[in-house]
Amino acid sequence: MSEDILYDQSHIGFLEELWGEGFLSPGGPEEVERVLDGVDLAGAQVLDIGCGSGAIAVLMVRDHGAAHVTGIDVEEPVCAAARARADAAGLAGKITIDKVTPGPFPYADHSFDVVFSKDSIIHIPDKEALAAEVFRVLKPGGIFAASDWLRAHDGAPSPEMAHYIALEALDFAMASPARYRAALTAAGFVDVALLDRSPWYSQVAAAELEELSGPRRATWEARHGAEFIAHQIETWTAMVPVLRSGEHCPHHIRGRKPS
Repeated sequence: MSEDILYDQSHIGFLEELWGEGFLSPGGPEEVERVLDGVDLAGAQVLDIGCGSGAIAVLMVRDHGAAHVTGIDVEEPVCAAARARADAAGLAGKITIDKVTPGPFPYADHSFDVVFSKDSIIHIPDKEALAAEVFRVLKPGGIFAASDWLRAHDGAPSPEMAHYIALEALDFAMASPARYRAALTAAGFVDVALLDRSPWYSQVAAAELEELSGPRRATWEARHGAEFIAHQIETWTAMVPVLRSGEHCPHHIRGRKPS
């Protein structure tokens, strides 16, 4: 992962306005619920990879009963926002936010009952090393539950996909469902499952594009700047077709460490 700042305060503010306070990826609490479907967090020690500005860590403690959430991110602005959110929720004793450097997780073997991530492991190029590290820090019987931005294959992207990735400029390291499945299996996970969410997000993204480019465009421009919003519209305009084609295919990802 790059340590360049990808999400400064202005970018955080825009994404939270679009996706909900504390959320830097789409779907809000409802999509978090779907990622965690069937996972019991009651009393659990949870690692949140790419915790963003902290709303999900708060949700996991407050609404799901997690005993403690350790959130990690590589960027200080989002870590600071997450710490402030935990403090405001009165949960600072149950949520720890660590700024980390790219590489192995700074935690002992068998530290967590659940490892969670919401749309952030796209920034980690080595999916095999990621899977091995998640497996290492999970307790026996522990669960990896994540969502991420995938693409349908690991070959050269289509011109349309390459154009979209260039517009995002978010250090993307997309991989295919097949590569994720192989990485998790090689690391030792069982019950590996991947669920394609592109039919859902293609509809959501089209609605987001209409929100940004439609009658309310002037409102968005007043809050975030005309040039910034024009770039977001260009990005969403490039994203919707590759979502609809299936080349850009966000997925839920699940695996279990054997007991």
